[in-house]
Amino acid sequence: MISSLRRRSVAALFSIVLPAIAALPATAREAPARNGRSEGLSGAYLAAIVAGADRDTANAARYFRDALSLDQRSDELAERAFVTLLADGAMGEAAKLAERVLKRDPGNTLAQLVLGVQDIRAKRYGEARRYLLKGGRGRAADVTATLLNAWALAGSRDFKGAIQTVDRLKGEDSFNAFRDMHAGLIAELGRQPQEAAKRMLSAYTADRRMLRTIDVYGRFLARNGDTAGAIEVYEAFDKLLPRNPVVVDALTTLRAGKPLEGGPMDVSRGAAEVLYMLGAVGSREGDEIASIIYLRLALWLAPDHDLALITLADAYDRMKQWDSANGIYARLAASSPLHRSAQVQIGVNLEQLGRGDDAVAHLKTASERWPDDTEALTSLGNVYRSRKAFVEAVDAYDRAVAGVKNPDAGHWTLFYFRGIALERTKQWPRAEADFRKALELQPDQPLVLNYLGYSWVDQGMNLEEAFRMLRRAVEQRPRDGYIVDSLGWAYYRLGRYEEAVRILERAVELRPADPVINDHLGDAYWQVGRKLEAQFQWNHARDLKPEPEDLEKILRKIAEGMPDAPPPVSPAKAGNGG
Repeated sequence: MISSLRRRSVAALFSIVLPAIAALPATAREAPARNGRSEGLSGAYLAAIVAGADRDTANAARYFRDALSLDQRSDELAERAFVTLLADGAMGEAAKLAERVLKRDPGNTLAQLVLGVQDIRAKRYGEARRYLLKGGRGRAADVTATLLNAWALAGSRDFKGAIQTVDRLKGEDSFNAFRDMHAGLIAELGRQPQEAAKRMLSAYTADRRMLRTIDVYGRFLARNGDTAGAIEVYEAFDKLLPRNPVVVDALTTLRAGKPLEGGPMDVSRGAAEVLYMLGAVGSREGDEIASIIYLRLALWLAPDHDLALITLADAYDRMKQWDSANGIYARLAASSPLHRSAQVQIGVNLEQLGRGDDAVAHLKTASERWPDDTEALTSLGNVYRSRKAFVEAVDAYDRAVAGVKNPDAGHWTLFYFRGIALERTKQWPRAEADFRKALELQPDQPLVLNYLGYSWVDQGMNLEEAFRMLRRAVEQRPRDGYIVDSLGWAYYRLGRYEEAVRILERAVELRPADPVINDHLGDAYWQVGRKLEAQFQWNHARDLKPEPEDLEKILRKIAEGMPDAPPPVSPAKAGNGG
């Protein structure tokens, strides 16, 4: 949400989360478990540490269980196992270990949080507050403890005290939106409609770009009889960020004259909302493990919280734990507006796991099940494209484009991806049209500028416009080796070899393991007389496993060198292109 909120919430968890899963020195990595089984206490412990360093929460939890079963008296081991089991969603086991951790370290804030959440879940609100109010040294100002304490007060029917507790939090506008949203939800639960309406409107006014704020306010308006106001709220968000499935589903339901599901939030769901929002903050900031712990706690209170599920799965995606992500995506109910997106992502992840045939089958099934949804077809095309099945990719993209009646800015990737597949199947006029369409939808998009500009340079077409595109792309992404290479190659094609060398050297620094970029630099070295260095670059490019057609050309240059410099392509002679 905002940096101040992140610092006061996520950082509090990181103080214990990071030590528990920190990597050991490289020597420790030399003793992992064999064949997926730990061998004795040291083997189990090292395997758990290695899995934790790789952010593989499932295996880390499994190996810590093994280690703890072999040494039940180790408090340090119990603390590490506690955090890892919590991150993996073994909430009952983690809660038992939290009690043990607190006996050794009464000030452990994460253990206090877990036990406080457990008591909220069991409706033991007084006991929950006892844990949440511990800690001292500004603990009462901690976002997590303050808001959860407020919901525990609401559970005890002290709604006035709950709202006063929420109001202790002060911050920027976005932070105030978070605060007022919870004050409004508590007021609604306490049957204070005027206070609830005032706080909800304040939250909405402070932050109209946050999906969760929009959805909570829209549902509040709808269940309190203001259907037109709810529609207006959702429509305004849809103009900013089109086609969000939560918003589309709400608008479809409201326009049909039907009620949105769900009433006022109860205490467990309200507390889950606190934890979800903080988890979403950590996820956007790249603090995946802290985010995962918040989201696991949220789902402990509200197992069907769709946004918490999708955010948790997304965190696993970013950590490249695709099996774990798919397990979470599969939990989205078929009735959820996020179910389709989750099913599509499962197919994408199957490809990442090396199960290409399963990925294709899964995405084909999804596209047949929802023929009006372009997401499944686009993802199917992406899987084909990643496997270099470009003909099949074009077919999938064609069907996706056919389903888009009014393309908007969010569709630029579809035209960009189809353009790539068309270019690779030597259908340049159609490819060029798609790249231009992508730029029409998303002007100055650096990936499109790069691909179209590079293609024109490589074909000796539209060189002046290509140079403008490539320079603009490099301005936006100066550390993208592929884009820098495109500009260097453009200089090469114009016969400006010294400038080409300078830029291509930078591209190789940025992408040292790319065979094409190394090959390009070799060519440029040759043309400026640095022939030994050219041979070195070509040999390096050969060893980097280039495409077969590129390898043939590289081997010929290694054996024979290059002919004299070809005459540069002149912009005046390049024509207008296709």
